[in-house]
Amino acid sequence: MSEQVDWYDIVIVGAGPVGLTLSTCLTRWGYKIKHIDNRAEPTPTGRADGIQPRSLDLLRNMGLKRKIMAHEPAKVYEVAFWDPSAEGIARSGTWASCPKFIDARYPFTTLLHQGLIERIFIEDIQKHGGNIHRPWTITGFCNDGKDKTYPVEVSLKHVERGEIEKVRTKYLFSGEGARSFVREKLGIKISHKDPISHVWGVMDGVVRTDFPDIKMKCTIHSDSGSIMVIPRENNMVRLYIQIASSTDKDWNPRKTATAEEVQRYAEKIMKPYFIDWDHVEWYSVYPIGQGIAEKYTLDERIFLGGDVCHTHSPKAGQGMNTAFLDAVNLAWKIHLVESGFASRSVLSTYESERRKVAANLLDFDAKYAALFSQRQPSAREVGLANKASATDSDVTDHHKDNEFIKAFKDSCEFTSGYGVAYNPNLFNWSPAHRSKSQLFLSYPEHTTLRTGRILIPATVTRVVDANVVHLEQEIPLNGSFRLYIFTGDLAENSKALKDFSDHLTKKSSFYSSFLREDIDQVSYHERHNPHSRFFTLATVIAARRDSIDISSMLPPVLARYRNHVYADDVWDQRVPNSNAAAHAKMGLTEGSGAVIVVRPDAYVGCIVRLSKGTGTALDEYFNAFTSKEVGSHRSQL
Repeated sequence: MSEQVDWYDIVIVGAGPVGLTLSTCLTRWGYKIKHIDNRAEPTPTGRADGIQPRSLDLLRNMGLKRKIMAHEPAKVYEVAFWDPSAEGIARSGTWASCPKFIDARYPFTTLLHQGLIERIFIEDIQKHGGNIHRPWTITGFCNDGKDKTYPVEVSLKHVERGEIEKVRTKYLFSGEGARSFVREKLGIKISHKDPISHVWGVMDGVVRTDFPDIKMKCTIHSDSGSIMVIPRENNMVRLYIQIASSTDKDWNPRKTATAEEVQRYAEKIMKPYFIDWDHVEWYSVYPIGQGIAEKYTLDERIFLGGDVCHTHSPKAGQGMNTAFLDAVNLAWKIHLVESGFASRSVLSTYESERRKVAANLLDFDAKYAALFSQRQPSAREVGLANKASATDSDVTDHHKDNEFIKAFKDSCEFTSGYGVAYNPNLFNWSPAHRSKSQLFLSYPEHTTLRTGRILIPATVTRVVDANVVHLEQEIPLNGSFRLYIFTGDLAENSKALKDFSDHLTKKSSFYSSFLREDIDQVSYHERHNPHSRFFTLATVIAARRDSIDISSMLPPVLARYRNHVYADDVWDQRVPNSNAAAHAKMGLTEGSGAVIVVRPDAYVGCIVRLSKGTGTALDEYFNAFTSKEVGSHRSQL
């Protein structure tokens, strides 16, 4: 047994999606991490596989999307619905996976097995000097406060050698999965919704079949049960197959089945089509249930995330995606606290924001899973003759009667990830916020942006090189707040822009109060954080690119971010009559300006009209959570 005690910024237990995402962020930002997993190797096969459009945005912002796509994952643009028919099953319609009313850069679901996704994160962690220690497990922990900086003692044990190690840490994070040692020792209970009423099997493999939609995502309802079809990489397919229901005479929520038995269920459900397996890569049997942890932390030193906090069916493809956002939400808040920018009180918003999202997910999942598992009426049963002569209006009417299809369509914004909405709090301004300036813009009266929601995507032209770029992707996930200065008409707003820029350079402003200590040594080529590690400025000018001269038209503090100056001159079909589409999508006229503060995780914090006093209003906003007073007034915490 080692007597030496090492100190870490955080100990992360579990190397699934939530633990790896948290570790990736904090390793990049320079934190000392002890990251353990009780498995000898990363996930080899199976488990989660669906990356929703919002998560693909996040992965691109982290610089990992290209590596995901290098594995040539399957992409789901449409979902096909199959219902009972006289012959067995028949297609009743299709619907976009991410409909056009959702303004998504990537309107599809990406399918790639979890093991490959995990390896991409692991490689990035190792690239930045981190490592996953395997196979290690946690055997004890205590927030004893013996060291004020490193208050948590953690006991670890090597699974094979039996070696024991004790460490001290500022934070402990449990990403262990549904059977969490940390959650159990904390005494945090899981609140379950309705009793388990369905058992499903899941199988990955290569199949031969005459089923016409095997390369699409499908929901299949037959008189013999239900299946969800998910296309995968390398010519594989994943089938979720119903094998038991509470309506069965011999119902057993702990029912199991062999791979061969699960295949027989699938063959029966998919008639009149045949299906044979060339090989099976992975399969499992699981009951459907929804549960949520009553707390995500007890002391804001020990945190839970991912499946430790919320369990649900995999049908809507939300598990890994919810884990990504759990981790990112906590990562930037820990970073702001530990780097001295924010008060420790901001850590309470991790639970309040992410638990609400999980509760909404469980409510949706309970309804969706129940509808999925229920037998759907055939066209004949709702009064249609199941013949080729059925009219389009007949099919439309049948869709209206199909509650499952209606629920799927209604939930598209939520399942894509763009429906995540955080309530007003210190970060998300509302009229109830302690910052009371009249310059804050509210939805929907003055802006199309909603605080606590993702920034609306916009396409603009980068002035320095004339590249047409995605504005929301130009600043990477680096722990900084993003300040987008929409100038509107520069001639009209030049005085307001100068007033704002002058305020930024005042020693007491929110911006200058957190300048880099090494500012005199910062590289000329630093794009994102030349002045402060906590802010990146981006200026969007309502003018053509060839009419903009950065040095003469912008104040020096904004001109320093020359790589983040953009012309709002790219046409957008969503606002076809606007000459400044990015302004219009934010709800701004071509003449008006605003400063949009976006949190490090890409969610909108506040929108302030560009006018005399804009900087003072932002002082008030940041004063709600900064670790020291900024501006001329300090809001009381």
